[in-house]
Amino acid sequence: MVDLVDLLGRRAECEAVERVLAEVRAGRSGALVVRGEAGIGKTAVLEHLRHTAASAGLQVESLVGAESETQFAFAGLHQLCAPLLDRALALPEPQQVALGVAFGLHGGATPDKFLVGLATLNLLAEAAEDRPLVTLVDDAQWLDQASAQVLAFVARRLAAERVALVFAMRDHARSETHPLAGLPELRLEGLGEADAQDLLAASVRTPLDDGVRDRIVAEARGNPLALLELPRSVPLAQLAGGFGLPDAMSVPRRVEEGFRQRSRDLPAETQLLLLVAAAEPTGNAATLWRAADELGIPPEAAGPAEEVGLLEVGTRVRFRHPLVRSAVYRTATPPDRRRAHAALAAATDPRSDPDRCAWHRAQAAMGTDEEVAAELERTADRARARGGMAAAASFLQHAFELTPSSESRTARALKAADTLHEAGASKEARELLARVDVGPLDAVQRAHLALLRARIEFYLTRHGDAARMLLDAARMLTPHDVALARETYLHALDAAIITGGGPGHGVREIADAARAAPPAPEPPGPSDLLLDGLVATFTQGYAAAVPALRRALEAFRADEFDAGGARGDDDRRWLSHASRTASVLFDDESLHALATRHVRLARDAGALVTLPAALLFQSVAMTLSGELERAGELAAEQTAIAAATGAVPLPHAQLVLAAWRGRPDEVVGISTTVARDAADRVRGTEVSLAQYALAVLHNGLGDYTAAQDAAARACESDALNPTNLALPELIEAACRAGRPEHALEALEELDARARASGTPWALGLAARSRGLVTSGRAAEVHYLEGIGQLSGSTMVGYLARAHLVYGEWLRREGRRRDAREQLRTAHELLSEMGAEAFAERAARELRATGEHARERSPRPTDALTAQELHVARLVATGATSREAGAQLFLSPRTIEAHLRNIFRKLGITSRRQLKDGRLGLLRE
Repeated sequence: MVDLVDLLGRRAECEAVERVLAEVRAGRSGALVVRGEAGIGKTAVLEHLRHTAASAGLQVESLVGAESETQFAFAGLHQLCAPLLDRALALPEPQQVALGVAFGLHGGATPDKFLVGLATLNLLAEAAEDRPLVTLVDDAQWLDQASAQVLAFVARRLAAERVALVFAMRDHARSETHPLAGLPELRLEGLGEADAQDLLAASVRTPLDDGVRDRIVAEARGNPLALLELPRSVPLAQLAGGFGLPDAMSVPRRVEEGFRQRSRDLPAETQLLLLVAAAEPTGNAATLWRAADELGIPPEAAGPAEEVGLLEVGTRVRFRHPLVRSAVYRTATPPDRRRAHAALAAATDPRSDPDRCAWHRAQAAMGTDEEVAAELERTADRARARGGMAAAASFLQHAFELTPSSESRTARALKAADTLHEAGASKEARELLARVDVGPLDAVQRAHLALLRARIEFYLTRHGDAARMLLDAARMLTPHDVALARETYLHALDAAIITGGGPGHGVREIADAARAAPPAPEPPGPSDLLLDGLVATFTQGYAAAVPALRRALEAFRADEFDAGGARGDDDRRWLSHASRTASVLFDDESLHALATRHVRLARDAGALVTLPAALLFQSVAMTLSGELERAGELAAEQTAIAAATGAVPLPHAQLVLAAWRGRPDEVVGISTTVARDAADRVRGTEVSLAQYALAVLHNGLGDYTAAQDAAARACESDALNPTNLALPELIEAACRAGRPEHALEALEELDARARASGTPWALGLAARSRGLVTSGRAAEVHYLEGIGQLSGSTMVGYLARAHLVYGEWLRREGRRRDAREQLRTAHELLSEMGAEAFAERAARELRATGEHARERSPRPTDALTAQELHVARLVATGATSREAGAQLFLSPRTIEAHLRNIFRKLGITSRRQLKDGRLGLLRE
């Protein structure tokens, strides 16, 4: 039962957390972060929530973060999930395996942290099947990074599981980059003066002078723990006659100082026992007593600490407040800390818990110690194998500090920095590398240092100078590691394509340098073929490079590519670039195949880090194919997953989709953001793609001058895929703006690429574009050729637009009957796919022929959201709720909730009815 004194002045806050319980009891889920300074009452509010939930018959599970646990990957998550693991057998096997590896229950391939997140979400959902579940996480600022990321992901994906996830976190942990940032918050402020006086009166039995009372209230600044604890740190005589704490100290520091003063007067052996308890993060009483025995501390030494209310020792060891732990640990002398950790290392079984044993040994070490450093490195490798990249980085950093040999220090620092970068702590990695540079480096280490710095720079800044750094690293690696050098040349080319590079390190200069690199091994892998094809593209020209690029795409599409292995994992990282290359070749079949494969592999692996980029390419491919509804589903999923995982937003799928839909506000808003974020990358892919989208939008709206300007800017890029897409837009806009002479150079380039490519998509666009610049009846031959070629491709969006421009030409030629047929076809296709601006353009042309376009008939699925459409489509193909949930990274219960909404909106009652062809959910 929560002491009502602890909740004085917290009625509104208690009602807020009770609303979370009401939502859960009503069948919904929710997440809440309770924030405030240390001692402000967060724990009391959580205890109130625990008591209220338990009284209502709800399940309650909890965990308390510990500062010393932050280096142990998934430690917090394991603490929370351990009582529920009997439910894990109900999870799909990949999720069971991911949890088992993450918790160190068995070995296996390193799990993606978000697959662990999906497993945790489903584990909580399974536990909530019997009764709603309330999960409480106190001191969340001390969660290890892996646990924080997983729980933040779960909090963002909760929907209909009947699970509440409530965190308590100190203010100093507030950061836009913290995994919990952006979740709903409840902020605890200091108590008002009246409530503060009541709390003080309830906690201090000695009569207080008004002046003393007012001084205590003023010093506490509304902090409940300060009001409860500060008076206990001051002798009664001082309470009667005066109160003097230094004003310069913050309230939590004052409270901590009060705990320190209370512990300082305890017997020496009790103080040492408190220190051992503070240094032992798990609260395991057996470990505490073994360590105490190592130090010769008798069990009765705990008595004085328990009597003054600092410590409770039962089956678990609990401090009255986390500030007691920090006060005891921080004020201890370094020799005493080392003694405590040495005793804990001796008390920890190195076979059953080697990581904590190594950690305690490291804390006990004075100066350098190669044996301990090597043990920490092995601990880091184990953490990495479980998916705990941040924990591995922390262990490696400590190993670096303990290493006596300069050569080993350098190797460990490079390894630590690389792991920090992989864990997302790239700024910290950059700082660590600054220390490496002063040490002795051999040629190989210097090359690896250059590569790591370049990768970090590209990740942090997306600046064109990163391409130069990657190029320099590739050159340095060439004499020592050909495979890594070639991969780094590919990285450099990719960076230059995305950013535009810079003087002396643009796409062409990097391609020239890569051309001189050693040849690929035999047989070459897909990424080797991709590098060779790109080098040929920028050094020999488009036509000469097509055979090499086609071989690369064939390698990426080959069945054996799915087999996996280290080489397969490396090549899979380039699937996005391979998809981009497919658009360079106008190879729509490969574009769809590779984009689909990339999404499938990311889903199967639970790789939510790479899934957003994969969904982006698949969404763009669907848009160009005229499947705007499916593209919208994928783009919505991409946005939701990026938000749930904290990934950098990738708005390009939404941008291209909005352009084809003809939505000016969306296109202008997104393109403005892209241009602002890429102000120094005006020739890069991102800016060029935004200009292409603007060109499509303006062509649809009939603002041809604006479309021509945007398309011309897109064509200035060295990146070929947005140029390929922008060339037809430039030709159409220039011709419709009455400036066909400006289209001739673009047509020449498009025609040359189309002949080299030879695909129906390319040949159809080129023929349609020739029709636009040709006068008289000769244009008709080109228009009909374009329609014929595009009919043999998957690019229905471009086919519809070919019918549109042919119909416009026919009307201007006075052939109104023929024009109506083409414009009617264009309008039907464009309306059906949702290309609203182009459809309206076709309708205007039809009206000019004397015919009114038929309005698109409403479809039952129009009422569904993008996510509901995606769920409906999966279930229509026969997927179970569990299978659909695994695909969309949602719990089965949430899928069921979506289905209830879908059934209601569609007026149906069963899954079987979703397969009804009239709903259009099974269209290929």
